[in-house]
Amino acid sequence: MKTPFAIIGWCEHVHFPELGGCTIKAKVDTGADTSALHAWKITPFEKEGEDWVSFEIHPNQKTKEGKQQCEAKVVTKKDIKSSNGQIESRYTIRTTGIIGQHDYPIDLTLTNRDEMGFRMLLGRKAIKGRFLVDCAHSYIQSQS
Repeated sequence: MKTPFAIIGWCEHVHFPELGGCTIKAKVDTGADTSALHAWKITPFEKEGEDWVSFEIHPNQKTKEGKQQCEAKVVTKKDIKSSNGQIESRYTIRTTGIIGQHDYPIDLTLTNRDEMGFRMLLGRKAIKGRFLVDCAHSYIQSQS
């Protein structure tokens, strides 16, 4: 069966050219509506009359090496219920994400994921209409 969608594994590498050119291991989470990016020192500010946020990302798991200082325009700030049931108010930014040969705009909520196994969750909104998930494999697009 031929599908118009690319196949991704249960985890993939996502490249962010607008966030310092870093690549982050992301866990695909079809149970999560939004995507979440591990961020530190999240500081809102105003730029030319618009809401922006500065933040630091640590793209590599279990280390602070390779950290990137980033800035992005705020799309919205909304309350998100985490997997443990806690509600947290998070900034949402929009940037370009690249998985394999596929690049597209992606909305990311910024949060501290230090206690989590992956620095990023790729939620339903990010994969809808673009990818099908093969949960038996990982890094399918990373190999292409």
